[in-house]
Amino acid sequence: MIDSHAHLDFCEPSNAELVAEALEAGVTRILTVGTDASSSRAALAAAAEFPSVFAAVGHHPNNATGFSGADRAELRELAADPLCRAVGETGFDQYRDGAPLEDQRLAFEAQIEIAAELHKPLIIHTRDADDLSIETLREQASGVRVILHCFTMPTRLEECLAEGWWISFAGNVTYPKATELAAACALVPDDRLLVETDAPYLTPQPRRSERNTPAKVVQTAEFVARQRGVGYASFDRLIDDNAAELFGW
Repeated sequence: MIDSHAHLDFCEPSNAELVAEALEAGVTRILTVGTDASSSRAALAAAAEFPSVFAAVGHHPNNATGFSGADRAELRELAADPLCRAVGETGFDQYRDGAPLEDQRLAFEAQIEIAAELHKPLIIHTRDADDLSIETLREQASGVRVILHCFTMPTRLEECLAEGWWISFAGNVTYPKATELAAACALVPDDRLLVETDAPYLTPQPRRSERNTPAKVVQTAEFVARQRGVGYASFDRLIDDNAAELFGW
């Protein structure tokens, strides 16, 4: 099994403990995701230290205040590192009072351009901004492999699949009230599906009292496999194959 989206630098245990716990649980690859230049450098450092860890570098919309040409240049340099296997997370967030919308747009458009230039997948964060995110991707991300991280748009699933985007489910798909999301995870085609933790956030229901870690992607994967009516072993192989194709590891 793989964890296609975690934030190792936000988790409380050491990276060594997190990686060891994940390997023991059968999680053989972790993509740790940057949210600004500093955390992107931390992601690359973790990837350099641990063979099972790879990095994504990005500028989260809530960190986009004052995004500049210098920020873009720094991100472009970090994204060119061979240990970086994706760009982002980026997108729009109108839920939190994080950054002006125009700054979020500048950061988003810059990361679309970087992903296209470097031929790397693009990881999307969208919250209370689905129309804006989908419209921007349709207009500007043609030909870019798009991952909708922590998918929360079950009513827009058909639109997203029609664009060829990848759909990644986090622990919130397991929550009792997330019935539409649970139904959606059964409808994604095999070749467009991923699972993730978003650790240390969104711990899956069986471990919800705990902080999330990459090892706990197994509980989310078990839930999604049940929703799809397949055994865990075959689901494990499917997700491993999808991630290997997408991230090239």
